Amino acid sequence: MAHDINKLWEQDKAHFIHPFTDFSVFEKEGCDIITESRGEYVFDGKGNKYLDGIAGLWCVNIGHGRREMGQAMAEQAERMAYYSPFNNLSNVPAIELSAKLAELAPSNLNHVFYSCGGSVANDTTVRIVHYYFNQLGQKDKKIIISRKNGYHGTTYVSSSLTGIESNNWGFDTADQFVHHVAEANCYRRPDGMTEAQYCDYLVEDFESSIRQLGGADKVAAFIAEPIMGAGGVLVAPEGYHRRMYDVCKKHGMLYIADEVVTAFGRLGHFFASEAVFGIQPDVINCAKGLTSGYIPLGATLLSDEIYAVISKPQREGAVFSTGFTYSGHPVACAAALKNIEIMERENICGNVRDVGPYLEQQLKTLLDLPIVGDVRGSHFMMCIESVADKATKALLPMEANVGKRIAEQCQKRGLIVRPIAHLNVLSPPLIWSRETVDLVVGILRQSILATVESLIEDGHYQA
Repeated sequence: MAHDINKLWEQDKAHFIHPFTDFSVFEKEGCDIITESRGEYVFDGKGNKYLDGIAGLWCVNIGHGRREMGQAMAEQAERMAYYSPFNNLSNVPAIELSAKLAELAPSNLNHVFYSCGGSVANDTTVRIVHYYFNQLGQKDKKIIISRKNGYHGTTYVSSSLTGIESNNWGFDTADQFVHHVAEANCYRRPDGMTEAQYCDYLVEDFESSIRQLGGADKVAAFIAEPIMGAGGVLVAPEGYHRRMYDVCKKHGMLYIADEVVTAFGRLGHFFASEAVFGIQPDVINCAKGLTSGYIPLGATLLSDEIYAVISKPQREGAVFSTGFTYSGHPVACAAALKNIEIMERENICGNVRDVGPYLEQQLKTLLDLPIVGDVRGSHFMMCIESVADKATKALLPMEANVGKRIAEQCQKRGLIVRPIAHLNVLSPPLIWSRETVDLVVGILRQSILATVESLIEDGHYQA
């Protein structure tokens, strides 16, 4: 289908409010318009072809343009596109998907509540956690501890959980019941600390915060991404998550794993909490890779213990009064079932476990470049941090826009990566091969070297 790209570009600027937009740039430059996608690649309206290094936005795990995904959605839409999940009504795909998620998740997470994405799943979880403790008669137990630089969404409560300061500039937050503790940033840990000592430090800080907030009577839960995503792909020290979980249990708190990014294969398993980090959370939230981004769907997985409490009526005639028009949407659930079927049939998690370490290894070869201070992450979730000085880890000036410069150089060479300030993130489709990794690392090397030259020319960096 032919498109009038110039007309679309003008209409986009005039009417489409994009997420996370720098309006000063958008008003002048507008957007590149992606018109097609197939496999590992996306194509813009000018005919340019790009390797998708970010899987749309952490989500197109099985790759773009899968015909059987479209067919599964179309067949379900023709059979029954939608009917209300309220009033003791259900539908086949939602039932089958719930059973499948219970099978894939850690053993006691057998109950699924559906939403339309990760932000809403996290909002929903907080509402359910508060209700859970109300039902137990612990009505003062409301505080949720999150982490600085954690990302949990942009709806009202989830944006409050999000600990990236710039995300909430100018916006109000639910500060009355959200508290942030330090993130686990091994690259920027205090000088002289080993990773084991740093882990001790973080756990002690967490326990101290709980005590200062009123202890077990006041603090309800801790929420954490297994590996931080938008906050910089931060991998915690070994044993961190298990020890934080143990602290939660000591204080009668719930442990919420935000697996919106890490679930469905990004770390080589359908869920990472137990398989990679050895913990069985009370709640897991997921979205993104659940349908590989083919249609919006979020899910909150609750333990048997939580369900046993919230499923008891609070009073005669009362209902569990939370939910959405599109909870358990049949077309979305059909897409998720087909997505999981493809992942299992093609052993996509196995591909991640095979190719992921190779991606890590090859990206670390970029550490010889003058501005590359750190390469971190795990499997198909990686980050390059640029610095002005490797010894001091000092950052380049904000106005240098180093992450954006590198991303623009990559795009010129046919690769899309995500810039976040001084960082560049890769979260590719889970179908990448070693050959694709070699191509990507070559493009990154050329792009970073070109960026260094431009930084020197503009007076932002001295070689």
